[in-house]
Amino acid sequence: MQLKEIIQALEQWAAPSLQESYDNSGLIVGDKNMELTSALICLDSTEAVVDEAIAIGANLIIAHHPIVFSGLKRFTGQSYIERVVMKAIKNDIAVYAIHTNLDNVSHGVNQMISKHLGLEATRILSPKKGRLKKLIVNTPESCLEAVKKAAWEAGAGEIGNYSECSFGVKGDGTFKPGEGSNPSEGTIGKREEVKEFQLDFLVEDWRLAAVLSGVKAAHTYEEVAHDIISLDNVHQNIGSGMIGQLPQEMELKAFFKLLKENLGVQMIKYTTPNKEKVKTIALCGGSGSFLLSDAIKAKADVFVTADFKYHQFFDAENKLVIADIGHYESEHLVKDWIADFLMQKFPTFAVRLTQVNTNPVQYF
Repeated sequence: MQLKEIIQALEQWAAPSLQESYDNSGLIVGDKNMELTSALICLDSTEAVVDEAIAIGANLIIAHHPIVFSGLKRFTGQSYIERVVMKAIKNDIAVYAIHTNLDNVSHGVNQMISKHLGLEATRILSPKKGRLKKLIVNTPESCLEAVKKAAWEAGAGEIGNYSECSFGVKGDGTFKPGEGSNPSEGTIGKREEVKEFQLDFLVEDWRLAAVLSGVKAAHTYEEVAHDIISLDNVHQNIGSGMIGQLPQEMELKAFFKLLKENLGVQMIKYTTPNKEKVKTIALCGGSGSFLLSDAIKAKADVFVTADFKYHQFFDAENKLVIADIGHYESEHLVKDWIADFLMQKFPTFAVRLTQVNTNPVQYF
C-alpha cells in the first residue's frame, strides 16, 4: 500500500479544493510514493500522537486538524508545531490532514454529528455558490452514448440525489477540415454538414478536468467543440453546517442529555430557552458562530456548535437556543468516521484509532 492510494481515496471523499482559504488540508509531511505499514487516525496530530505512532509502528498519521496552518520559517523545536513536524520527519512518518474540505461536504463531519443525534431530512445549512460549471459538448450520434458514459463516470451530471443527468438537443453541425487535420469524418478542404447532438452536463469545478479528459477520449472528433460556463447556482451538497429534524419533539433538557450521551459532551453552555420543546436542530462541527444568522433564518430551535464568545451569545436574541458543546467534543468522533471510511475502502490495511485524548481544555 502506497500513501498516494490512501490520499486518492480521501480526496475523492472530500476534494482538497473544497477547503476554506485559511486552511491547510492535504499532505503536510511525507512522500506520496512511500510504502505504508499502518495508519493512526486522530483529531489533532500532537507530539503524544507522533510518539504513539512510533510505538505501534504506524508510519502515517491522518488528522482532522492540520498541525501546520501557516508557513514555518525555522525548525528549532521552540514550538509544539515545529517539534511535531521534526519528529515526524525524523521517524519517516507521513502526516495528512482532512479538515474544512471534510466539513464542507454533505457526507462529512456534520453528517456524522447528525447521525449520532438521529436527525432526519438533513440538508446543508449554508450551501456554497460558484462551485458549479455547465459543460456543453457537441457530438455526432455515433459516439453519443460513449461521451455520456465517459462524462458520468468522471462525475458529471450529479444533481442532489440524482446521477447521470444530462440534456441533449439535436441539430446540424458544420466544419471544413484544413491542411494538417485528420478528420474522422469528411474530406480536407471541403465543408461538411452532419447531424450532431449538443449535450449539457452539470459539473462540479474540481471534477471538470477529469470530465473533459474522459469526454475527449470517448469522442471521435479530432477537435471536440465544447463550452464551459460558470454558474452562480447554489450547490446544495457543498457548504457549511447542517440542519435536520429530530424524529419527534423533545424537551430541551432531554435533548441536552442526548447531546451529552451521544457525543461525549461534559458540559453545555447555552442561551435562555425560548420554548419548552425542540425539533429542528442546526449544527456545525468546530467553530460555527459564523452560521448563527443562517440557523435563525432556517428557523432552527437549537444551534449546536462550539467556540461562541461571550457577546456572541446575545445575538441569539431569543430566536433559538445556542448550545456550545466545545470544539473537541463536537469533532472528536470524526476520527471514527475517517477510520470507518478507510477500513471499507481498504479492508486489509491496518487502520488504528489514537488512544491519546488531545483535548487541550479541561473541566473541573
